[in-house]
Amino acid sequence: MTVAGATTRSRSGAPDAVLAGAVDLARDVLVTIAEPGMVGEHLGMEPLEERLAMHWFDCLSPGYQGWRWGVTVARVPRGKVATVSETNLLPGPDALLAPEWLPYADRLAPGDLGAGDVLPFRETDPYLEAGFEATGDEDVDQMGFFELGLGRPRVLSAEGREAAASRWYAGDGGPTSDVSAKATARCSTCGYFLPMAGALRATFGVCANEWSPSDGRVISLDHGCGAHSETDVDQPDPLSVGEPIVDEFAVDLEAVEVRGEEPATDDVTDLTAEATDEDAAAENAPDGTTVEDGPVDEAIVQGPVEEQHGSDDPVTD
Repeated sequence: MTVAGATTRSRSGAPDAVLAGAVDLARDVLVTIAEPGMVGEHLGMEPLEERLAMHWFDCLSPGYQGWRWGVTVARVPRGKVATVSETNLLPGPDALLAPEWLPYADRLAPGDLGAGDVLPFRETDPYLEAGFEATGDEDVDQMGFFELGLGRPRVLSAEGREAAASRWYAGDGGPTSDVSAKATARCSTCGYFLPMAGALRATFGVCANEWSPSDGRVISLDHGCGAHSETDVDQPDPLSVGEPIVDEFAVDLEAVEVRGEEPATDDVTDLTAEATDEDAAAENAPDGTTVEDGPVDEAIVQGPVEEQHGSDDPVTD
């Protein structure tokens, strides 16, 4: 791309004034295909071939920052008029671009596969190679199928074993994990360590200790954890606290809340006054009879009535 004002040159080296002067022609063509107000200033012209050049214009669309409009102009030999060949919207050096497209199989990452998902078949997987084929000899096939775990169309190749071993050794089951760094013994001496079969037997195995954080996982021989079968911790001697003493004669006093409301001060004063009045009336009443408020019964004032008999004659009675 050339700076603004640059012109193409003919085979003789003379400036191509016809193509250089086609700026307005190129802009008019862009206005007809772009959204209103999306064509910016002229950025310059770039010579492509003899009698062929590209005019660049700034793109003002918010969704295409850094992109440029391009209009290809040309002229025929000895022609005095430029014509438009094509228009483009192309990214500039600072344009915002979408990430590079990757095939579906390459976009998957470990852990993306869920229930019901199926990976596509990879016929040329570098991590696999042809497996063992039956020979017809029962003894030889027995060794291959059951002892070596073969009988599959494909098995791990040397590259596949190397990739798996590197991934496992650098992961949580290797010697550099936090659990292994704080362990005092290695898995190679643990009774719960189950060695793997095949070429990886010399380096890896499976943990069978349910108390270990690595239970059921692939671990290296130099891995370790706190659930090692042969390790122990210092246990302090038990402290003697003596026989318990029960005091059966001690009495504990506890405050008990009395339910019910106490009479108010005014009520207590009234009750005391009534009692005083009743005592005074009892002193003034004859024969010690208590006189209450209201009219006095004559029978009570006169005292008890003597018992009377049927006649005045004591002999007759």
